[in-house]
Amino acid sequence: MSIPAKHFFTDQEQQQILGAIREAELNTSGEIRVHVENQCKSDVLDRAAYLFRQLNMHRTRLRNGVLFYLSVDDRKFAILGDVGLNQKVATTFWDEIQEEMAARFREGEFSRGLSEGIREAGKQLKTHFPYQKDDMNELSDEISFGKE
Repeated sequence: MSIPAKHFFTDQEQQQILGAIREAELNTSGEIRVHVENQCKSDVLDRAAYLFRQLNMHRTRLRNGVLFYLSVDDRKFAILGDVGLNQKVATTFWDEIQEEMAARFREGEFSRGLSEGIREAGKQLKTHFPYQKDDMNELSDEISFGKE
């Protein structure tokens, strides 16, 4: 039996991931979320798209949300950017981040890989959606977890 997704990352690792989200969002109007669950019983991108909507990530003013989705038991993950961001980044952008993250994951460095991926996404968000003085945090930074 696997450990619940909620306990996949230690408290310290969760803080590292939250720190990466907050650091990335300091320089942009973009929004980054992380969702972790044990199993993905469908196509990983379909599941990520479903959760993107469930987490209301499609409701950001500039459509510039990014979801990092991990299914820990299945060893699957996906990165999903909203239409506003996808119209601006290279078509290979998400694949490049995923390759870097996968390399870290193969080394067992899940929180580090995720944090680095978040920071890379933040750089693109900063380039295309720089922070404005009237920006507000539209979505929670907290990691969300699937139901056990």
